[in-house]
Amino acid sequence: MDGTARRRSEKAGLPPGSLVYVGDAGQETTEIAVIDYTGEEIREEAGIGVDAVLPYLERQSVTWINVTGLKDTAVIGRIGEIFGLHPLVLEDILNTEQRPKTEEYDGTVSIILKMIGYSADGDLVDEQISIVLGRNSVISFQERQGDVFDPVRERIRAGKWRARRPGADYLAYALVDTIVDSYFTVMETFGEKIEAVDDVLIEDPDPGVIRAIQGVRRDLLYLRKRIWPLREVISSLERTDSPLFADQTKVYLRDVYDHTVQVIEALETYRDMGAGMLDIYLSSTSNRMNEVMKVLTIIATIFIPLSFIASVFGMNFRQMPELEWEFGYHSSLALMAAVALGMLFYFRRKKWI
Repeated sequence: MDGTARRRSEKAGLPPGSLVYVGDAGQETTEIAVIDYTGEEIREEAGIGVDAVLPYLERQSVTWINVTGLKDTAVIGRIGEIFGLHPLVLEDILNTEQRPKTEEYDGTVSIILKMIGYSADGDLVDEQISIVLGRNSVISFQERQGDVFDPVRERIRAGKWRARRPGADYLAYALVDTIVDSYFTVMETFGEKIEAVDDVLIEDPDPGVIRAIQGVRRDLLYLRKRIWPLREVISSLERTDSPLFADQTKVYLRDVYDHTVQVIEALETYRDMGAGMLDIYLSSTSNRMNEVMKVLTIIATIFIPLSFIASVFGMNFRQMPELEWEFGYHSSLALMAAVALGMLFYFRRKKWI
């Protein structure tokens, strides 16, 4: 986080609903793009000013307004005025450290999710996506350029999608569903990362693998914090009494709930694997140490009788006939070799080596 980032503590003492951007330094400018459609026609505009969305309020169509860049709080506040958004909704949008949640205010439903992916360096990164559903409009807010919504845009443009009928609730569902589906790609990549670390643990658990284990555990906490609340969010949308969600759309929300459960189950599986990795490393290290100690013990055990023989013949008493024996040296070496080989044969029969 650089010097232009804002922290939650900077809002301390401000009244509720204060428009203060909290988060990493994202896109400096705020860009607005609009896709407005009915079953028969579609209209798109990009790079427009905030007041250019006013004519869409009078159209009997579905309007998707995508806002990129949250640092210009004046623009965000103006959008709130145009669409009658509650100040607490705007505060949640600008506070990018929010946990996933859903709220209903003044005839709107706000949904806050985390879009998760991998950076070019292989690190997990996330971006807060805020979706506000109105009677005929959906407003999505994101911190910077780049999202997972291109498939939704293409389906709208193709004209064969069922959302090309009046009904902004289906569009909101589609955006949520696309974000949840993108988690499967993240989980697959993360699963490959865990398997790679697991293979190293089994084959060659060197001290450097500890850093990889800590990275896995850190990523697990990161993912759990951003994905676990999603189950409650989708469940709340599925059970909502808001007239903004038609019954037929709630059927599709149940499907999103199933996908959410699958993602969480995969996350819990990886969490169990990650929790056991340190134990596997310690066990592998302990086993390796035991093997080393066994070899050293066997070597020491073999040399104990050899040292005894050498020490006996190393005593310098005058009355030791072996000292004058022509074959004494060779005989002592042969005795030592016989003792060593005999002990090795005995250890092998006992399957100690």
